[in-house]
Amino acid sequence: MTLKTALAGVVAVTCVLTATAALAAAKITIVTPYLAQPGTQYYVEAFQEVAKENGWTVNVVDTKGDIAGVISGIEDAANQKVDAIVLNADPAQATAGLETAKKAGVPVFGMDAGANPLLVANVTSNGYAMAAVTASYVVNRIGGKGGVVMFVFDAFPPVQVRGVIADTIFKNNPDIKIIGRVTPDVQDGGIADSRAKMEAILAANPKKGSIAAVWAAWDQPALGALQAIEAAGRTDEGIVIVGMDANPQAREAIAKGGDFEASMAQDFKGIGRTVADTVKRYLAGEKIKQSVIYVPTTLITQDNVKQ
Repeated sequence: MTLKTALAGVVAVTCVLTATAALAAAKITIVTPYLAQPGTQYYVEAFQEVAKENGWTVNVVDTKGDIAGVISGIEDAANQKVDAIVLNADPAQATAGLETAKKAGVPVFGMDAGANPLLVANVTSNGYAMAAVTASYVVNRIGGKGGVVMFVFDAFPPVQVRGVIADTIFKNNPDIKIIGRVTPDVQDGGIADSRAKMEAILAANPKKGSIAAVWAAWDQPALGALQAIEAAGRTDEGIVIVGMDANPQAREAIAKGGDFEASMAQDFKGIGRTVADTVKRYLAGEKIKQSVIYVPTTLITQDNVKQ
């Protein structure tokens, strides 16, 4: 072995050790306006668990529904030269912040955000598939006819696409009438305002059978609608309620065998872990080829809710 070869080997090993040490000391900032939502809490916690295993320092910035605060959170993290930023918000509404991160050379990863060229990758569930399954479930259960109440949230891309697909499926059934397309206030999680809005819809449609189903793009509105139906004493009408996320409250309601019949289970912890794995791979020098990385989902009904 020549001296030149030996020195090259030493340099290579030194570079690897330096990169490994830098990765182990990585500083990550998570920015979200939706920490009040159970799903967000789950994948943030899962990300933190993986981060702890890797020796990373994680700072969670919760803007409590404030999108302007999301931009500021990204800009602050970029100016602090963190190793990576994880975004759980509509990237289209945070372009200014993402541009700042790009100029600072700080990579940004989506955690159940929307696809965007300013993100390295977005890890999420396939909202198109989830909406198709749950909306089709509603159509089949009500025999393709009747009044349907929809709870949507177009301000957040992963949820917005669910509403688009559900709209298409319901419109493909001419005997289905959308009697309400509701966007609830989500600052308190979404249950209370959804209940209030569902109470108003029930009052406006008092005739038995006038409401056949409630389709919700996530579980909180579905739970609020269930509370409203129960409080109005209309559980004997068989109003079919379907949500998405299959959070613990939803699973409990489904297990009881009442109006809340189904929800699409997202693997929230899987999303959090996959984002962390993607960050790790990127910081280790790997080129991330997929701009969107999907994590599998499962329809939960009374048949498998206890599994």
